[in-house]
Amino acid sequence: MVIPSNENGTPMSGFLKSAVRRNARKFGRWLTSEKNLPRVRATKQFFATALGDQNTFNETRSRYAHLMRDQGKAQRLAIHERKFYSQFGEDGLLLHFFDKIGAPNKTFIEFGIEDGRECNAANLAINFGWGGLFIDGGEELVAKACDFYHGQHGISPDHVKIMPHFITVENVNDLFRNNGMEGEIDMLSIDIDGVDYWVWEAIDCVQPRLVVMEYNAVLGRERSITVPYEASFDRYQKHPSGMYFGISLKAVTKLANKKGYLLAGCDTSGANAFFVRRDLGEGKLDEFTPEEAFYSCAPRIRTMTQEQQWETVKGLPFVEI
Repeated sequence: MVIPSNENGTPMSGFLKSAVRRNARKFGRWLTSEKNLPRVRATKQFFATALGDQNTFNETRSRYAHLMRDQGKAQRLAIHERKFYSQFGEDGLLLHFFDKIGAPNKTFIEFGIEDGRECNAANLAINFGWGGLFIDGGEELVAKACDFYHGQHGISPDHVKIMPHFITVENVNDLFRNNGMEGEIDMLSIDIDGVDYWVWEAIDCVQPRLVVMEYNAVLGRERSITVPYEASFDRYQKHPSGMYFGISLKAVTKLANKKGYLLAGCDTSGANAFFVRRDLGEGKLDEFTPEEAFYSCAPRIRTMTQEQQWETVKGLPFVEI
């Protein structure tokens, strides 16, 4: 046990040392008492299974998939989830999809990355050497992302460009072209918590092999809606809950179909949908309907039912798609 010291670094008096020891033992007895032990064990089990061991759990299920009782396509896809740098299990799903359709260019564009430490292209850039373009609207966040990729990981700024810019329908194609991104790229990831539908609809200077789109699970699996376009959209200014933003899964799937993409599935956290160009994915990947692929938002569903979430925002303006 480490014995505390005073602020000037000198050891505490014998009396204080004894008091610290007594309190530590008392806290230990309380923590492991018959009353609290189940709670402690449950908390440890949650973090071990839900957070720390999820990759191992999915790896085991993937290896022994033939032993699963229900081998529907949603279950077959979920076992590929892995988290290395992504928010949830997106890293593993991306590796699975690109293993099936190939990635000849090893290039990406991702915007809405915050500080870049937890985003969809991070694993591909850091561990697989992909190059591309990161964009976020916050200058301080971009500075942190530059330090993370260019400083900590030593990736050349010419190989992975990181720039501060607020994405709109009006500027998105020029931003891509001005940074050397045109034609076929391997991945486009869109997560701006706002007018995502309208921005993807406007993009025409790149042809991604795979598109990752955040969908707003609050809007449910049956509705085909999005928020109206507004260049300066801010979800918390629009509603204090922060739940009024983005696009429903059904609406974004309609847009994807129009652009020539199939819905290859969603991550089980209810955050992202994955769309693969139809000419690449047909015959290699399962195609989902929005109803089959939909998951509720995992963090939110713990405190609010799906219907309660919708009740919070249903009186606000939406555009039917």
